[in-house]
Amino acid sequence: RNMSSAGPEGRKKMRECVGLIDSLVYYIQGAIADHEPNDKATENCVCILHNLSYQLEIELPESYAQSIYMQRRNISSNDKTPGCFGTRSRKVKEKQQDIPLPEEKSSPRGVESLWHSTLIRIYLSLIAKSTRNYTQEASLGALQNLTAGTGPMPFAVARTVVQKANGLPGIRAMLHASHLTVKKTAVSLLRNLSRNTSLQSDIAREVLPDLVSVLPESVPGSDIVCEITASICYTLYNLTQSSSHNARLLLSADGLPKIIAISMNDSNMLSKASRAASVLLYSLWSHTDLHNAYKK
Repeated sequence: RNMSSAGPEGRKKMRECVGLIDSLVYYIQGAIADHEPNDKATENCVCILHNLSYQLEIELPESYAQSIYMQRRNISSNDKTPGCFGTRSRKVKEKQQDIPLPEEKSSPRGVESLWHSTLIRIYLSLIAKSTRNYTQEASLGALQNLTAGTGPMPFAVARTVVQKANGLPGIRAMLHASHLTVKKTAVSLLRNLSRNTSLQSDIAREVLPDLVSVLPESVPGSDIVCEITASICYTLYNLTQSSSHNARLLLSADGLPKIIAISMNDSNMLSKASRAASVLLYSLWSHTDLHNAYKK
């Protein structure tokens, strides 16, 4: 677990170690099957996998990058922004989301397991069943890492979490966790998931009211609560930017007074949370059909 935090070279060596990732996955599967999701060894295994999934899209060996991203290369070969990992522009993101997703191997080995649906379902199971904060946080964090990029693999993981594995109820429960780092990681994961336009209606329906409910009444004092608040605002921004229906959901959940209060806090106008709330308000106002409702 300590060595998996050793930076890019350490992660590379551990990903290349024959049988290591497979053994970690095997152990966690056994712990879940034996109804023992709370033992320390399971926590250590998940924390290692969490660390090995960090920067995975960028650090993939060329052989994997070529096979996973070949479809994307073929489609974008006429663009002026070639390459495996692309840019973060909205136009590129939208194009990537139209690309057929890479096929999964039925029996993944080694590094292939890190983004496979089997491990994604294991993380979601641990989020639901484990009561250890570090295990919950590492499981959420691994999914956050895997959904952080802009290519087909992060999008495939996001779709698996939301649509194939029904992961939103478990993630939603973590929004109400008393442990702040667990809550922060859950919100960060939802922020990543909410970037995918095809998943936004599902996410809004399942978790938008909960996101609003955990917003503070004004700009929070502590740094971590400020970061959580900012991430929630940006998640709500993603969900409502192109959807008047989702903006109305936010309105009916009584989110507007909270967002206004966070944006207008005089003592902390330059905070991340205040800026994020202001960006969200500006975007909400673009839905002209809701102006009368906003004013009321």
